[in-house]
Amino acid sequence: MEFLRPGRNHGSYGSGTARRLLFSEPDVAFLHPPSIFDFRERPEVLGPISDVIPASPVFEMYPIGLTSLADRLERGGYNARIINLAREMLTDPGYDPGTEIAACTASIYAIDLHWLPHAHGAIEVARLVKQHHPDAPVIFGGLSATYYHEELVEYPSVDYVLRGDSTEGPMEELVDALTTDGDVSDVPNLTYRTDGETTVNPLTYRPADLDDISVPSYTYTIKSVLKYGSLRKVLPHKGWLDKPITMLLTSRGCRHACSFCGGADSYADVHDRPGPAFRSPERLIEDVRTITAFSEGPIFIVHDLRQGGWDYATEFFALLAEEDIGNEFVFELFGPAPAEYFELIDDAVERYSLELSPESHKPEIREKMGKFAVSNEAIEDTLRAALDNGCRNIDVFFMIGLPDQSYADAVGAVEYAEHLLTDIDDDRIVPFVAPLAPFLDPGSPAFENPQAYGYEPLAETLEDHRQLLLEPSWKRMLSYETDELSRDDIVEATYEAAERMNRLKYEHGLLDKETFRTVTDRLDTSRWVVDRVDEIYESTPEGQREAKLRAIAEEVPDFGEYSIAGEDELWWRNDGLRSVPTLARLAGKLFVGELKRRI
Repeated sequence: MEFLRPGRNHGSYGSGTARRLLFSEPDVAFLHPPSIFDFRERPEVLGPISDVIPASPVFEMYPIGLTSLADRLERGGYNARIINLAREMLTDPGYDPGTEIAACTASIYAIDLHWLPHAHGAIEVARLVKQHHPDAPVIFGGLSATYYHEELVEYPSVDYVLRGDSTEGPMEELVDALTTDGDVSDVPNLTYRTDGETTVNPLTYRPADLDDISVPSYTYTIKSVLKYGSLRKVLPHKGWLDKPITMLLTSRGCRHACSFCGGADSYADVHDRPGPAFRSPERLIEDVRTITAFSEGPIFIVHDLRQGGWDYATEFFALLAEEDIGNEFVFELFGPAPAEYFELIDDAVERYSLELSPESHKPEIREKMGKFAVSNEAIEDTLRAALDNGCRNIDVFFMIGLPDQSYADAVGAVEYAEHLLTDIDDDRIVPFVAPLAPFLDPGSPAFENPQAYGYEPLAETLEDHRQLLLEPSWKRMLSYETDELSRDDIVEATYEAAERMNRLKYEHGLLDKETFRTVTDRLDTSRWVVDRVDEIYESTPEGQREAKLRAIAEEVPDFGEYSIAGEDELWWRNDGLRSVPTLARLAGKLFVGELKRRI
């Protein structure tokens, strides 16, 4: 069967090219699902599972790789549209994803299962696609989809899974095959079922670098607004228009093998990526120019630049210094850094902040964990060096649920945070504490060899995780316990540490009174919800639970957002987007370029 391809370029479009490009119908629709598909109807009340990322428990932020996939297809002559279903459902109570999908005229649908908390929503969106478009192919991709590829194609609503950390090339090959009734047996990285048998094509598409991939592709995003007639549906997360944050992706893959993270070990074992694939400093600077053409907001550098080596980092900063950029830059650190490193940053940018996650204040736990395996003194020297060289803010993250971490160790992070605030005595240091929730990363050392790291897994398969997501409280969603901490302990340690951290930051002037009181109230509410859910499970017959659980959800209508940190604590100073005329000129320029390319 050959699918209709109204946007495919087989030559000149003739005089109708502009009309076809403007408000085009997509050939491929990328649908980003919410974590739990029917979160607006179910009685779940979630807790602190997303408080330290710029998204809600719905996980409405889509993977930036969607933009590179869509960009690749557009460059190949297809019309590819991103629709952020999760954000639409979160921000508009009347929004019906079924109506959106039913009205979509795409021939092919692609759904991301990058982060495991989307395990429920992704499958439900696929079912909805098949309900309205039973003959349309449904493609899955992402890190979690790669891990569970063979289980995924067992679901009737999933036709294909593209595996690996980079699937731009295979995606175009697969779409080519599907739109010409071609053979998919040669499409690299592809898993699919035929006549009840699963076929796993070799994972051979593995780019050595990211220079030929537009990731993230902000030019695609801007063009798509004009091309498909909607800004709202492609926005990356709730609140982005008010506080736009953009990203530079320095690499795919990682040199660190943190116990609970799908880093180096997972990339090697699951994605056949023995080491990171980097984007060159020159291409990163091109990305900076693209971003600053439409945004004056902060630019987040994903991954520690030093993973590419000292020469890589110094070359990037030398090129960046020539650009004279006013945006704030936010850098990650995966280990201690010398003063020389911060001197390079300070010379290259007007203002910058840091994020580092030692996760624990105990060196022996950090060594077992696999990151910042150095002394506390080395970490503190790094903080002082950054502050002495122009850093305007340092977010320091601690985590609960680590290997060999006792209850006292978990809440003891607050005492260490107090030491930092008192000894270094600088209000530019802002500490946070959060649970490792809700899941261990599939493919991580702790997931693959839990006993060696002191974990007891409570979920193994994709379906196990899907079912956990339907539990009514974040405690019951947790996919693990440790030798030291039960689920109850993890929850109690989280609330105790969060309460103490909230008060500590207020006493040191890092929070105003209103934020302090708001977080205190939300902590009390969140703890009450967990306890109340447990009471219902213990005292109410199964058939009578839902009404009582729904009553709790109605009392906490914000879906448990920001229960352990202030809503604005993680947002950097933000000058927002450039003026509407500037954005319109940029969109027009990109549109004309697309028009010339397709004629």
